[in-house]
Amino acid sequence: MNDITFGRYIARETPIHHLDARNKLLMMILFFVSIFLQFNLWTTNLIIGGIILLFLFVFMLIAKVSLKDLFKSLKGMWFLVLFLLIIYIFLPNSTYTHVAFSIGSYNIYWDSFYQCGYILLRLVMMLCITMILTSTTKPMDLTRGLEWGMTPLKVVRFPAHEIAMTISIALRFIPTILEETKRIMKAQESRGVDFSHGSLKNKFRAIISLIIPLFVSAIERSEELANAMEARGYDPRSKRTHFQKLQFHFIDIIGLFIVLVIFGAVLTLFIIDHNFEVVDIINVIFGVEVGI
Repeated sequence: MNDITFGRYIARETPIHHLDARNKLLMMILFFVSIFLQFNLWTTNLIIGGIILLFLFVFMLIAKVSLKDLFKSLKGMWFLVLFLLIIYIFLPNSTYTHVAFSIGSYNIYWDSFYQCGYILLRLVMMLCITMILTSTTKPMDLTRGLEWGMTPLKVVRFPAHEIAMTISIALRFIPTILEETKRIMKAQESRGVDFSHGSLKNKFRAIISLIIPLFVSAIERSEELANAMEARGYDPRSKRTHFQKLQFHFIDIIGLFIVLVIFGAVLTLFIIDHNFEVVDIINVIFGVEVGI
């Protein structure tokens, strides 16, 4: 449980911490769009993804988000990566052509390893973006940013404030639930429950002994939060004011400009890649035959 840091705000004095929450949400959307643009060649996908990941690492260093925490969070993905690799190896797509090696008459394709690695790369990039956002943005600022972004939907009576508040509370409770899970696990282990060893049946019983009190605790906490909000007169449908106003500053313009440049470059390459063959462009520039 200590390996998961998603959703935990860390107060620090960095330029990214001082960015407007609305600006950070817009930058996050631009990065997500850049990540999911699919190029024709798998080499191009890996190169572009690697460059974006490098920029995200730089932003994490600026925001003082620990890369060590990122790698700890990735430790829990090994089973997913192994599962995907097995699926892609034993259920290859008909478009796979690059044979890595053969086991008897069965071919193992390089494309299988690429698909698995590319999905892992995307997961790492998405984790970086969410860690930067949640580690540098206060929950209330994030709520107001989400509400501001959904303001146009209020015309069709969309409950923008309620949705934004729900998302914010969910993000806020992630670290709380993780701490509660850790506490319950220690309490159960002190009573003789073993979560690491034993047969599959014993592990299943151990998990049940963890899940039931965790659900009870989560329901109790949500009820306490609802009672506290009602006691303070909270009404989601009434017009609300804020003590602190979200404001764009010069640093927001700089940050948004940098992300727009990255997004514009990726989008331009995407448009070129889907209108011209990259191999033909290389052949024209260098005057050589390139086969990929």
